[in-house]
Amino acid sequence: MAEKTFTITAETGIHARPATQLVNKAGQFSSDITLEYKGKSVNLKSIMGVMSLGVGQGAEVLIKAEGSDADEALVAVEEVIKEGLGE
Repeated sequence: MAEKTFTITAETGIHARPATQLVNKAGQFSSDITLEYKGKSVNLKSIMGVMSLGVGQGAEVLIKAEGSDADEALVAVEEVIKEGLGE
């Protein structure tokens, strides 16, 4: 399993457009990828799940990937986050 914590720095948090980018990127991998925020965990491949968390600016989120391509999946998701969503 691979995991990493990120801080969301975008003023709008994870709203529709970045959520879609994250879901699309996660969908390219066979691993199970989850997003954890405030004690809740959702499938990163589910747009409704990601949006339901209401992740705002300054939030710390944990991304976990488990499966045959977990490391590659985490790197790809990290790239999407660092393209203006967080660090």
